[in-house]
Amino acid sequence: MFSLTATTLSLRSSIFNNYGLPSISNPKPLSINAALIPASNRQAPPKQNLYQPFRPPPSPIPAKYRSLDAAGKIEVLADRLGIWFEYAPLISSLYTEGFTPPTIEELTGISGVEQNRLIVGAQVRDSLVQSGADPEMIAAFDTGGAERLYEIRLLSNTQRVAAAGYIVQHDLDTKGALDLARAIKDYPHRRGDVGWKDFDYYLPGDCLSFMLYRKSREHKSPSEIRTTLLQQALEAAVTDKAKKAVARELHGKSNEEREEIKIIRVPVVRLRFGEVAGATSVVVLPVCRAEEGEDKLLEAPMEFESGGEFGVVEAEKEWSRWVVLPGWDPVVAVRKGGVAVSFRDDRKVLPWNGKEEAIMVVIDREKKTVEAEDGYYLVVAETGMKMERGSVLMERGVNDCLGMVVLVVRPPRDDDDDWQINDEDWD
Repeated sequence: MFSLTATTLSLRSSIFNNYGLPSISNPKPLSINAALIPASNRQAPPKQNLYQPFRPPPSPIPAKYRSLDAAGKIEVLADRLGIWFEYAPLISSLYTEGFTPPTIEELTGISGVEQNRLIVGAQVRDSLVQSGADPEMIAAFDTGGAERLYEIRLLSNTQRVAAAGYIVQHDLDTKGALDLARAIKDYPHRRGDVGWKDFDYYLPGDCLSFMLYRKSREHKSPSEIRTTLLQQALEAAVTDKAKKAVARELHGKSNEEREEIKIIRVPVVRLRFGEVAGATSVVVLPVCRAEEGEDKLLEAPMEFESGGEFGVVEAEKEWSRWVVLPGWDPVVAVRKGGVAVSFRDDRKVLPWNGKEEAIMVVIDREKKTVEAEDGYYLVVAETGMKMERGSVLMERGVNDCLGMVVLVVRPPRDDDDDWQINDEDWD
């Protein structure tokens, strides 16, 4: 240990006084102690080995095939020596050595399509193993499994495990595996379709059942194809809710359900020439153009009534456009807030196929809360005002609207006998 002492130099007060600074008298010595460690006792920090040698990923080729040359790999593939997922990686190995699919097909008899299925099927099987799937379920694909596993390649790992288990449990063939994979992938894109919420997305059986259920609705009722699809959907359904939905479609609603559920369908009528003049009673409604927007609709008078000997209509405020309609029950039932919205093209507003003609949609502005799943409401969309089913709006979390639709009126025409919509269009 060494001791060092540093003494502060005395500066004469006269030197400081020359600059007008106070002089310092009797300066005190300042001592600084420092401990010096001998160099021999110092320890340098350990050196870190930053170099890490390259470690290639483990080879997918089984150990018994790794020592084979190209000729040996060709022989294994040609004679199918082993289980399919064991020799499938040899095809990829030959690709890296410069072989092409046509060349391998010529040498082994395995077509290019089959080569792809073997490679992808083996990769899907590996993902099942890494996901911790049941070994017995995976072993079920040892024979003829490449084609079925290939069909579920586009699913996530979780979906693959569930789909593979369903395939094994129900002994699905390649076509069945393809349909199952399509049903799982397609289900999220069908949000808002009829019956969508009655099926469970996380169960492959429910996804397949919903796809069959949806396809059945594309056929007329009754028909043999529709009945067959619904029977298949009922067999595939897993949850009780899905089974009930399919059963309702297949056998119809029970008496209890008919009493509990009241289906609200909007009347669609075509006005006939001279019908207003011959009507025993009429209703007068303010009219708004759809292109004028929501603000104009809100400005329309809410209260108006006819009275006196001549039935003069009096409104709470002035309005320039009115329409006279026959006293149809849905219109008469609107006590307050009724308004007709005119559209130039029905294809932009109706939730079913239009006829490229102008229409009027009568709404009840007193009913702005979406409450009925089977009802139709007028809402503001990106393309303008349009009709939407209550169940669709509820799925989107939409609670408010411009008003509930009570009637759709088409203009009079002599050359249109087939203007009514089908029952399927309501769904």
